[in-house]
Amino acid sequence: MKTAENNAYPRLETYFSYNVLSQRYHPSENELVLSQILHNPLHRLGFLVQLKLFQRLGYFISPIDCPDQIIEHIRKVAGIIWVPKPSDWKRYDKSGTRQRHLAMIRSHIGVKPFSSAERSWLKNVAYCAAQTKETVTDIINVMLEELAHHCFEFPGLTVLEKLARTVRRQVNDAYYRQICQSLSQSTKSKLDQLWQSNSAGVYSHWQQLKREPRKLTNKEVRSYLQHVEWLRDLESQMPTLAIPVAKFQQFMLEARALDAQEMRDLTSNKRYALAVILIRSQHGKALDDVAELFIKQVRDLENSAQQSLQQYILQKQKQADELISNFRDVVLALEEPGNASSRIAHIEQLLLPDKETVIAKCDEHLAYADNNYMPFMVRPYGSKRSLLFNCLSILTLKSTSSDKTTERLINCLLSLRNNRQEHINKQYLLDQFNGAKATRWISSVWKKLVLIHAETEDEVVVLHRKFLELCIMVHIKQELMSIDLFVAQSEQYKDYREGMVDADTYARELPVYAQQVGLPLTDPTLFIAELKQKLKTLAQQVDGRFPENPHAAIHEGKLSLKRASTARPSAAIQRIDDAITEQLETTSIVDILVDAEHWLGLSDLFYPLSGNQSRLEDHAQRFVTTLFCYGCNLGPTQTARSIKGISPKQVAWLNLKQVTEDRLDKALTKVINAYNKFELPTFWGSGKHASVDGSKWDLNEQNLMSEYHIRYGGYGGIGYYHVSDTYIALYCRFISCGSYEGHYLLDGLMKNTSDITPEFLHGDTQSQSYPVFGLSYLLGIGLMPRIRNIQDLNLFRADNECKYQNIDRLFNGSIDFTLIENLLPDMLKLILSIKLGKMPASSLLRRLNTYSRKNKLYFAFRELGKVIRTLFLLNYIDNYELRQVIQAETNKSEEFNNFVKWFFFGGDGIIAENIRHEQSKVVKYNQLVANMVILYNADKMTCILRELADQGIDLTPDLLAGLSPYRTAHINRFGDYLLDMDRSYSPLNFAMKIDAQVNVRLDTSKN
Repeated sequence: MKTAENNAYPRLETYFSYNVLSQRYHPSENELVLSQILHNPLHRLGFLVQLKLFQRLGYFISPIDCPDQIIEHIRKVAGIIWVPKPSDWKRYDKSGTRQRHLAMIRSHIGVKPFSSAERSWLKNVAYCAAQTKETVTDIINVMLEELAHHCFEFPGLTVLEKLARTVRRQVNDAYYRQICQSLSQSTKSKLDQLWQSNSAGVYSHWQQLKREPRKLTNKEVRSYLQHVEWLRDLESQMPTLAIPVAKFQQFMLEARALDAQEMRDLTSNKRYALAVILIRSQHGKALDDVAELFIKQVRDLENSAQQSLQQYILQKQKQADELISNFRDVVLALEEPGNASSRIAHIEQLLLPDKETVIAKCDEHLAYADNNYMPFMVRPYGSKRSLLFNCLSILTLKSTSSDKTTERLINCLLSLRNNRQEHINKQYLLDQFNGAKATRWISSVWKKLVLIHAETEDEVVVLHRKFLELCIMVHIKQELMSIDLFVAQSEQYKDYREGMVDADTYARELPVYAQQVGLPLTDPTLFIAELKQKLKTLAQQVDGRFPENPHAAIHEGKLSLKRASTARPSAAIQRIDDAITEQLETTSIVDILVDAEHWLGLSDLFYPLSGNQSRLEDHAQRFVTTLFCYGCNLGPTQTARSIKGISPKQVAWLNLKQVTEDRLDKALTKVINAYNKFELPTFWGSGKHASVDGSKWDLNEQNLMSEYHIRYGGYGGIGYYHVSDTYIALYCRFISCGSYEGHYLLDGLMKNTSDITPEFLHGDTQSQSYPVFGLSYLLGIGLMPRIRNIQDLNLFRADNECKYQNIDRLFNGSIDFTLIENLLPDMLKLILSIKLGKMPASSLLRRLNTYSRKNKLYFAFRELGKVIRTLFLLNYIDNYELRQVIQAETNKSEEFNNFVKWFFFGGDGIIAENIRHEQSKVVKYNQLVANMVILYNADKMTCILRELADQGIDLTPDLLAGLSPYRTAHINRFGDYLLDMDRSYSPLNFAMKIDAQVNVRLDTSKN
């Protein structure tokens, strides 16, 4: 049985527990008094049933269609002894009495019937909503809100759907027409060439538009940069668009899914409009790719130089040993008896025959001391120089601050493009800085390489060109990775200030948000005062308890903590677990997916990207097949071999034409919400904790996402999962191996729309940094990562006067609270921008986590992060139980990684897709399959545990807490699969309780 559709149109529940009936369908005393004017028991019961149904639904349905459980509950509450028959309800339904009752109910509640007179008003509401909303569901939800606000009875869902589709089509047509009218005839001719076939009959230009970079060879990078140049020239001829973000995104997805022939079949207005939007979108993504290429190329130069330095050190080890031996002999000579002249003479003998050679060897060794790999960057630079210059010539780089040093350096660098001299005049730099200090931005390490035979700028005559170019490129890379530099017209590297809320929105939203998170954010002085006091108080408490803390000690100034451990399952838990395993019926993955489709109707979420209704007669079957294909990585060809009656093209078609990452996320949310209604997950967690962890996915090398992962080995990407303490995965994101996982730590909670809303987030050590702690605190998230090497971490004092008797040696430094207080409003603008969906947290963290010399926001978040991490570390030291919780939650993430990979058994576990959004979809498909199996297991485990309880087995909360839904022993992965959509299945029974005694004991333990 399918659950309610995806819009907010009210529907009756599928199951009616006592709590549901008493909360939603229980007549109040006033309502019972009101009904007593009706003496006929049928009329009185009919009135109460209609009243409670209308209060629940907002529209009237016939008592004939009302579930018996509701009628029976109302009858008993009203004290009506007489029991109606179906024939009684038919008679009541046709009588004028029912119409009088409906009028009484409308008058009592204060609602008006919806008539044709209000249709024009509702159409206008739908029209306004369709300007910014894309899906029919969203438009219907806006209409429902306005109908409720103006106290109207809800019209039928069919009426609302028809109106929403009509208005949506009209609005979209208006946007198409607007874009098309802004195109010149020459631009239209240019666009017409995109879907024209070449001599081989291939629509190459339209496919070329969707191209993504492959493996980063010099040839591929050069070819891709030429493609970006072509794309930039094409984009420059496109008009400026004034389209809401939701519309732009939807139009882009639709255009991306169409091939050239399908584009030609569209009306001219829509065809040109979609082409313009896709060109705009692809251009922005291409600029992001070029920025990524530049960063990766410079990073490769640094990595290659570091490897060369290590090889050099190994090769010169003998020489270093000789120098150290000489130095030892010199020291021993100084300690010999005799006068100074004799000792000096001995030293001179030791340095013979050539003191200049010894000095040269020392200079050579010192040149590479302190991991100075920069000199080794010159050799590989020659082969990458032209590519790096091409990247910079394509990108329009701008500074986000008033400091324009980097922009001047870029101009200087581009002026050197055709210069091949080894040394250049310092005037190249001075011209860009108008004679001001032109080398102050260069670090001391680079100055030794860039400035030829000079220590100060005044002594500079010539510069080493190659080292100057490398120094500037490394500087640009660093600022691109921070928030100091942005790429105009790009998406990921755009100016972060574009997404910030305006002053009016900030003033309106801040008090509401401050109340939500329970922090005095409207008063920076009070905010700092509370933060200081909290740090002082907690540090004093931990210091006082430290001598009695059996799990922590300080040895030789270093902190040592007893390792948190997770208890092994007891024998009783193992017996229950074995009983469940034995009673679970063997099934196939396909059968589980079919059952979940029957339960939840997930296929309803997938329809043509144009927004029209799907015309597939076997839509649910096609969806299950596609989910099995990509979620288990069989691929269309192998799937068609395993499931009879469907072709590889049909399998791939649904994925290309109807499935997006956003729709997969909605399907995941629907599964999570259904799972959350079961009782069993409440024994595993409260839903207030979640953990994050990354798992490597193997990829082909022929794409930009694929990188070599040092920790795991091999090429691939990272599936980054947010897993609830109830075991189900809430969100996943596919990132490159070179990405810092901590950047994406908060995205999962910000984008999570399920009923499970975690407040505390756990992860491994790499999940923590000062800006991450600061940002998560202002977002109302308690960041609690697992900490390794805690002895190497610093704790910070509230002020320098704070001294502690037992833990003082753990503190090193204080915090600049003044900087936090002064910049708190600017920090909160970013926080509100994230909360309101104007920018993702990862976009900000990716750049805030990189050191910035210019941007004060970086320093402010870093200082706030010092406070929050110190508070956390103090709790971490003081509370052994907290460390156990963190350990247990992070273990769940690691268990989920193994569980989700178990279902990815096709194609040798390698994601065959080379397009990034298709790779992300595959990972989400796989998560959806895993979550559907978790839902299936929870349902079957509940039934089995109820049977065990009925047999007299004592099921305590501790026993149930030791179980897990990560079960695969009963699932057959291989062989032929029978896709039977008509197979019998048991509906989900969320009301089933495992054992009444369990609930009593659980409530007692909570108290």
